[in-house]
Amino acid sequence: MFDMEIATLAGGCFWCLDAIFKRLKGVVSVVPGYSGGKKENPSYDEVCSGTTGHAETIQIVFDPKIISFEKLLDVFFHLHDPTSPNQQGADIGPQYRSQIFYHSEKQKQIAKKLKEKLDKSGVFNKPIVTKITPFTNFYKAEDYHINYYERNKSSPYCQIAINPKIQKLMKNYEEYTTC
Repeated sequence: MFDMEIATLAGGCFWCLDAIFKRLKGVVSVVPGYSGGKKENPSYDEVCSGTTGHAETIQIVFDPKIISFEKLLDVFFHLHDPTSPNQQGADIGPQYRSQIFYHSEKQKQIAKKLKEKLDKSGVFNKPIVTKITPFTNFYKAEDYHINYYERNKSSPYCQIAINPKIQKLMKNYEEYTTC
């Protein structure tokens, strides 16, 4: 397992990102949590208050021989709105910001290059606001957030917010999905 890498991404609700990235070949694990803030071991309620500085985040362990960091970021950029500061759909606040927490200089360069390429391509009608910052911390979310989608598929939030993203993943990245 020492050939694995870690990616830490924030792109709105971590339930959505968790459900998406678990469906990619080469992804070993996805854990929802909190990154980028100052408070140690924040609770969900504290993060949702917008006062801790943390973003809802996922931490991905992946096999770079199967899926590259760049491909993970490509999926990330296309399956959330990287042009809205502190908002994803109806979720509003700094905890829902778009951010890449890089773990190495290589990850930093890949992230900056892809962000610049996508901005220049015009694929989005507004500039990408995704922050690219060094990784500093990650605190695992409470247990009830783990596998949220798999345990709550019939809930209205999963039906309205997560299902369309999974369908988009299956349509646009079929060769990279496990199902």
